[in-house]
Amino acid sequence: MLNPSVLNVGILCLSLLLTACSSNEKREDYADLAQNQLNTVSKIKASQWQEMNTVVPASYLTDLIADPQLEILITKALEANPSLKQTQLTLQASLWSIKSQHGDSLPSVEAGFSADKSEGDSISYDADLSISWEIDLWRKLAQSEQSTAKSLASDEALYQASRDTLVANVIKSWLAITAKQHAIDIEKKRLILLEANEKLIQKRFKNGLGDLEELDESRTTTSQSKADLVEYQEDLAIEIRNLQLYLGSNEPISFIANANYPDVSLSFQNLPQQNLQRRPDLKAAYLDIEAADLNTSVAYKDMLPSISLSATLSETAASPSRALFGSPIWSLLAQLTQPLYQGGQLKAAVEIAKLETAQAYQAYRDTLLTAVNEVESTLGQERVLSLQEQHIRDALNSSKKNLRQYEKKYRTGLIEISDLIDIQTTTFDLEAQLDDIIYQHLSNRVDLGLALGLGVNEQ
Repeated sequence: MLNPSVLNVGILCLSLLLTACSSNEKREDYADLAQNQLNTVSKIKASQWQEMNTVVPASYLTDLIADPQLEILITKALEANPSLKQTQLTLQASLWSIKSQHGDSLPSVEAGFSADKSEGDSISYDADLSISWEIDLWRKLAQSEQSTAKSLASDEALYQASRDTLVANVIKSWLAITAKQHAIDIEKKRLILLEANEKLIQKRFKNGLGDLEELDESRTTTSQSKADLVEYQEDLAIEIRNLQLYLGSNEPISFIANANYPDVSLSFQNLPQQNLQRRPDLKAAYLDIEAADLNTSVAYKDMLPSISLSATLSETAASPSRALFGSPIWSLLAQLTQPLYQGGQLKAAVEIAKLETAQAYQAYRDTLLTAVNEVESTLGQERVLSLQEQHIRDALNSSKKNLRQYEKKYRTGLIEISDLIDIQTTTFDLEAQLDDIIYQHLSNRVDLGLALGLGVNEQ
C-alpha cells in the first residue's frame, strides 16, 4: 500500500506537469490576426475611398437628413419595433445570466433545519450551516465569466447593427414614399396631356384631318397611362405599409410626402477615422474570437487540479432553540481534485474549443470581406448614379427645349401632331427617369453610410 505522503507528492507532480503542458501549449492568436487584417484592409482601401468628393460631414445615419418629420418616425421605430424589442429583451436576459455566473466564483452558504422522531425516542432537532468555495487558482472561473461577457458584448454589437439597419430602412422607406408620390404626380401630368391630345385627335378625325389608326393609338396610350397611374398609387400604398411595419404599428401614418427630395449629407474626408472599424458586425465578430479564445483557455484549465474549501457547523438537540443557539460542532474540509482519466473528454473539449476559435476567425474574415464589398459596391453606385443623374438632367433640359420648338412648329403647321406627341413622351420619360435616379442616389447614400459604419447614436 502506498504511503499517503508519497501519493500526495505524486499527485502534486502530476498536476505541475499538466500545468506546464497547458502553459506551453502554442495557440494561434486569432484576435491579433483579425486586427492586423483589418488594419491592412483599411490602409489599402482608405486611399481609394478618399477619391470621392467631400460634402457636408456626417457622424451618424440620423445626420444624413435633417427633417423633423423623419426624426419623429425614427424615434417611433426605435421605441416600438417588435423585432428590436425582442432582441433588447434577450440582451437583458443575457445580462442576468452573467450575474448568475459571477456567483460561481463566490462562496455559497446553505442552512438546514430538520426534526426527527423515531418510535420509542423523543424528537431530535438538527441544525446545520455549510459554506463552500472553489478557489479559482487558475482563474478558470474568471476567464469563463470574461468569455460570457465578451459574448454579451458581441450580442450588444449585433443589437446595435439591428438598430442601424432599422433606421436605414426607415429613411429609405421615407425617401421611397417621396419617389412614389413624384411618380404619381408625373404620370398625372402625362395623363392630362394625353387626354387633351386624344380630344384634339378625335376632333381632327371628325373634321377629316386624321385617320382611325392615329385615334386608336392615342386611346391606347391614354389607357396605358391610366393603368400605370393605378400601379404607382398601389406602390405608394405598399411603401406606406412597409413603413408601418418598421414603426411597429398598424395605425395609419399621418404625414405628407415631401414635395422635393431632401439634401443627403455624407463625408468622405475622414474615412480612416469613420470607416469599417465603426461597423458593429465587425465588432461582434471580433468579440466572438476573443470569447472563443477564452473558452479554449478554460478548456485547458479543466484538466488542472481544483481546490475547494468547505466548512460546516452542525448541532443536534432535543429542542429547536438548543439546536439553533447551542454550541455547534464545526468541521473544515479542504479538497484537491485532479482529473486523471475521463475517456479523452477533456482533450476533446480542448480541440473543439480551438476549432471553434478558428471558426470564429474565419467568420470574422467573411464579415470583413462582406463589409469591404458593400463599401466598394455602394461607392461604385455613387459614381455611376452621379454621372447618370447629370447625363439624364442634361438630356431632359435638351428635350424641354426641343419640346418648345416642336410646339411652335405644330402651331404653325410645320409638323404633324404625332411628332409632337413623340417629343412629349420622351420628355415625360426623361423626367420620370431622372426622378428615379435621384431617389436611387439618395437611397444609395444611406446604404453607403450604413456600410461605412455610420450607425445610430446610442444615447
